[in-house]
Amino acid sequence: MPTIAGSEKSECIETPRKRKLRSEEVSLLSEDTISTPKKLKSRQRIAVSNLRTPDKEVKQDSHENLAVDSLSDCLGSESRDEDQMRAVKEALHVSKAPSTIVCREDEHRRVFEFVKGCLDQQKAGSLYICGCPGTGKSLSIEKVVKQVGDWSKQACLPPVDTLSVNCTSLTKTADIFSKILEIVEPVKEDNCYSSPLHRLQSLFSQKQDSSSRMMLIIADEMDFLITKDRGVLHDLFMLTIFPFSTCILIGVANAIDLADRFLPKLKSLNCKPMVITFPAYSKDQILRILQERLMVLPYVAFQSNALELCARKVAAASGDMRKALSVCRSAIEILEIDIRGSPGPESQGPTPDNPVVRMDHMTAALSKTFMSPVVDTIQTLPQHQQIIICSAAKAFRGSKKDATIGELNKLYLEICKSRVISPAGITEFTNMCTVLNDQGILKFDQARGNKLKRVSLRVDESDITFALQELSSVRRTSSLQWKTSCAKNSRAKM
Repeated sequence: MPTIAGSEKSECIETPRKRKLRSEEVSLLSEDTISTPKKLKSRQRIAVSNLRTPDKEVKQDSHENLAVDSLSDCLGSESRDEDQMRAVKEALHVSKAPSTIVCREDEHRRVFEFVKGCLDQQKAGSLYICGCPGTGKSLSIEKVVKQVGDWSKQACLPPVDTLSVNCTSLTKTADIFSKILEIVEPVKEDNCYSSPLHRLQSLFSQKQDSSSRMMLIIADEMDFLITKDRGVLHDLFMLTIFPFSTCILIGVANAIDLADRFLPKLKSLNCKPMVITFPAYSKDQILRILQERLMVLPYVAFQSNALELCARKVAAASGDMRKALSVCRSAIEILEIDIRGSPGPESQGPTPDNPVVRMDHMTAALSKTFMSPVVDTIQTLPQHQQIIICSAAKAFRGSKKDATIGELNKLYLEICKSRVISPAGITEFTNMCTVLNDQGILKFDQARGNKLKRVSLRVDESDITFALQELSSVRRTSSLQWKTSCAKNSRAKM
């Protein structure tokens, strides 16, 4: 294309060409300077990469800008590193509800079918859900409530009134009836009834108008309602057997044996609830749930063997999913210390270019979570004292808080017999219990006779399980090594 010399157009054409050449020069220089792709780096590595910048590139103005750009890229990488760590911790937080129910599909289905059946028949009913802490009870209930709301809309049914109560927040156990009455009868009417319970019983004894709706009551931590005569608990379940009741009651509690203690009475009152038990999570289930939570992230945050170690240890100790999430978050925090290069007891040495949680990070997190002074104390005790602690954990499992020395001795003898260990006499057994009382593991109540003294446990059952599980695995390994050496010696003599 011909150009016109000396015209304004030629100046307009030449100026972009010069700018283009500068940008090409800068891009070529930047390619020579930054030869590796951007990776997550610790601050120490960033400082080293900045010190290696050639002196020639800092002399000219364009080269100074390039050095600043390179530094900002490195700082941006560090910022991305912190953002990624934050995203991992958020994905592993207990309050972060997963989009789908994992490893609790059967229990979730049974709860939903129960509520759906009550709504279909417009009939009241009661359900009792029990299981150890961290087994997915509350999460499953939340998903069921949402699913019931969606299903009722599709089925063109009236919406369901939902009341969720944590019984530990009640000032008095009978206050739960006031909360139910506020939904059943929002407008307070003058009446001669002495209590909210009596008013509810009166309302559910007579036919309701057509505008009345079914009500789903979720009583979490229901074992808190157990009074001396268990009257509140019985009255709550009995609200579901009145002829015109609209209550669908779901009680949730951690005590597995609670149903065995109050179900016979409820059965005699013709209001026995359906029971669904949530078992503790296994190693494979914990591992799958952790993997499902981390799957939403576009990068790898944990080594597979580190996650498997966490799942195996938590499953052996308690099967509590919340504990597994806490351990993983602790491992991420230990990794952050390594990335920052901060010296300390939790630092695990240099961090690679692509930092992930390794086995050493997870081991440190597990020790931080489980290795309390109580665990150390239990692991250093003589064998018979460990058996006594194991007997106490077995005796106080569930809601039972104490037992007599005689009852504890009976369990001790059973464990010794099953392990083929010679038991100690009753006098020596009592002395060992006294030693454990002095160490703060057991607690004695005053009584005249030794056998009548009541004993309670001062330490957490999960600490006992973790300590004795570690010791049993070591003993099995030592026993196997001893048998192997004996076999080798016998073959050598032959």
